[in-house]
Amino acid sequence: MAFNPFKKMMGRDDEFSPDFIEIDLEQEKSDSKILIKTFALKIYEDINPILNALREGYTIAVIDIKTLKSKDVIELKRAISKIKKTVEALDGKIAGFGENTVIATPSKVFDIQKGDVETTNIPKSNEIERF
Repeated sequence: MAFNPFKKMMGRDDEFSPDFIEIDLEQEKSDSKILIKTFALKIYEDINPILNALREGYTIAVIDIKTLKSKDVIELKRAISKIKKTVEALDGKIAGFGENTVIATPSKVFDIQKGDVETTNIPKSNEIERF
């Protein structure tokens, strides 16, 4: 049998049942850590590392959009739209934090909740929710 050398290395000489192996699919990763990563969105192509980090499932992305906002608003809207679509596909949340920061989280991390803030007459953008 092909597993005999492996069983001897592991110190097991008992008979291995080749019929089936039980796998617990409901088990979550217990050693996974939640990471908070900061990103600077200077050009549209800077969204690729952001999207990859979000797809991993355990990363909160804090994105500085100030540079792209001052250069090209159309590219900024395109980038935010792409990030928003990816976050929605992951059942996550995206929100604006101030004028130059966006926070995106996948569903496994946590929900972004709006706190009690004094309301001002700032019109909301339909792209992201502002706090």
